[in-house]
Amino acid sequence: MDDNNPDLETFRKQWQEEVSARSTSKEQVYNSAKAYSSHERSERSKAKSALPPSYVLNDEAEGVDGISAQAYHDLEDKDDTRRLGVEGSKHPQSRQNLKDPQSALEHYEKAIEREDQGNLGDSLNLYRKAYRLDAGVDRLYKNKHFPPSSNKIKPTDSNPSNAPVTVPNPAHHSLDGPSAISTNNLVNSFSNTTVPPAAPAIEGTLPPPCPIAKIPSELLIEILLKTAIADVASFARLSIVCKRFAYLVATEDRIWERICRGHEYGFAAMHYIWKTSIAGNPLPTTLLDASDLSLDDALDISTLSLDPCTSFNNVRLPRSPILFLSDLYPSYRQMLRTRPRLRFNGCYISTVNYHRPGASNTSTNSTYTCPVHIVTYYRYLRFFRDGTCLSLLTTTEPADVVHYLTKENLEAHHNKESMLPSAIMRHALKGRWRLSGSLVYQQNGEKEGDVHIETEGVDAKYMYKMQLSLRSAGRVCGTRNNKLVWKGFWSYNRLTDDWATFTLRNDRAFFWSRVKSYAMG
Repeated sequence: MDDNNPDLETFRKQWQEEVSARSTSKEQVYNSAKAYSSHERSERSKAKSALPPSYVLNDEAEGVDGISAQAYHDLEDKDDTRRLGVEGSKHPQSRQNLKDPQSALEHYEKAIEREDQGNLGDSLNLYRKAYRLDAGVDRLYKNKHFPPSSNKIKPTDSNPSNAPVTVPNPAHHSLDGPSAISTNNLVNSFSNTTVPPAAPAIEGTLPPPCPIAKIPSELLIEILLKTAIADVASFARLSIVCKRFAYLVATEDRIWERICRGHEYGFAAMHYIWKTSIAGNPLPTTLLDASDLSLDDALDISTLSLDPCTSFNNVRLPRSPILFLSDLYPSYRQMLRTRPRLRFNGCYISTVNYHRPGASNTSTNSTYTCPVHIVTYYRYLRFFRDGTCLSLLTTTEPADVVHYLTKENLEAHHNKESMLPSAIMRHALKGRWRLSGSLVYQQNGEKEGDVHIETEGVDAKYMYKMQLSLRSAGRVCGTRNNKLVWKGFWSYNRLTDDWATFTLRNDRAFFWSRVKSYAMG
């Protein structure tokens, strides 16, 4: 091969120039990349020195080829909420949420927060801790987050133009709500009201007629009077019909005076001296001393012929001192409710229960095999207007006794054997009753409110004497004088002139029960 070939030399020179140019460009690219990498490393070193120690990465984390690893610059804000100490100083709320609660209220608030998040287990534990620290923590939470003042709603119109004259001006009301109005003021606000008609059966039609709304007040009062004489309880219940009836029932004192002075339900039927013997025979006037006669004449008005259909305007009732109004009884309505009096349209029942040990088993000494007897019996008392009464002691329940507790059944079955249901009256005892004292006269120093009862004994030579006190059972505003409490029980021997006392260990008080078959007694 010829080395002096000019074409070959030309090709060789071109090839060498091309290789030299390629090597030069490659070295320049390498140098520029190396310079850029050095500059990047220096900048990162400066940034690392400004960051906290926990953010400085080791050199091993960098790529081996000199290219920096990928950085996520938004991690600082996200991770800052997960760090304690200096890193979490930018988020005080997060640090507060992680702080353990100390007080009972904090535990309670944390429990509610956990409950809202659905963590019922943690919520229950926090609730328990809160109530261990303070049993009233729920009230503290309510007062803190729901104060009473936040529920107050101011009236939209402080002085409406269409308000009736009986309504007080609400401008004087306090911001805490309307002030409580007394019962007397409430009743007085009904003075100008009328009897409202019934609502129409179908909306948009005319209401049904209401004739009683057109009756004058004078005639309406007469109707209420007849109702009160027939049944005072029905008269009192008329107050719940409408405001007009409520005002008349509460303020018409003439009706209440007629009831108090009448013998139907009032004190004309009350006796403060013995009126009959134990057997029920009227006492001769020769057996009453002069003081009793004068007291009887002043207090007892049962001899008057008061027709229920007769208006109180046409009857002059005696005004005995015992029925005068006083500070204790400011009105006749209050007198009828609170002054001690007996009721004749029902009977008084005492239910006695006690335990008695039975015969023990001699073969075993175990207390589990000893029987116990539960003894139950009843005492019944019924009072009559003539001063007599009936007393019965039996184990028969009231439903089988009260309807036969009459004088007729007593006379028919007294000490006689019979299979009739009314034969329960063969064990009944006749008796008499009287109330103790009065407001102006006290017999032998007795105070008003006691009931004295004398009945027959199991034998003719015995006589029983009971003393009970009239009380009220149930609600404060409910029925009055419906309870008889024991004060003493004695037995008198006519032959030996001796008194014996019965123990009242198991006996209970009498409670009045109305019996419709007795009517007005």
